[in-house]
Amino acid sequence: MANPTGTQAPGGNAPAEGVFPPFDSATFAPQLIWLAITFGALYLLMSRVALPRVQNILETRAAKIAGDLDAAAAAKAKADEAGVAYEKTLADAKGRAQAMAQDTHAKLAAETDAQRHALEAELNGKLAAAEAQIGEMKAKAMSNVEGIAKDAAAAIVQQLTGKPANAEAIASAVATLKA
Repeated sequence: MANPTGTQAPGGNAPAEGVFPPFDSATFAPQLIWLAITFGALYLLMSRVALPRVQNILETRAAKIAGDLDAAAAAKAKADEAGVAYEKTLADAKGRAQAMAQDTHAKLAAETDAQRHALEAELNGKLAAAEAQIGEMKAKAMSNVEGIAKDAAAAIVQQLTGKPANAEAIASAVATLKA
């Protein structure tokens, strides 16, 4: 019997009308044989060609990841060492800065004390000179006071009495008041 598609079933048997070919019981045994052959060929191809390549890729990737992890661990250790060295350097620098600040403070304090002592000595010298000058001026003024007192007493006596005063009497009276 002729098929409208122009194909014939193996063995000259025409397929039953309306049956899906894989479910046709007449072709079931050859389909199983071809399934086994195809599965075996595909298994051999995968186990000999594809799977070794995939395994090689996975091993390469695992080795690269392990190498990267080792490099990261080494970099972390190096960074930790650098951090410790940085902290030590920073602490040393702070210590040196504090020592320099204390030295500078001590030097400035010593210079200030020296300048203060020099200024005090200079001012004490000026004060002593001023006191000596004041003492000289006071002595000079006191010697002038005695003369002024004698002249004033003589003028008062002359004004009151109308006669010139005795200079010796005035000198003895001023000397008595002075003592």
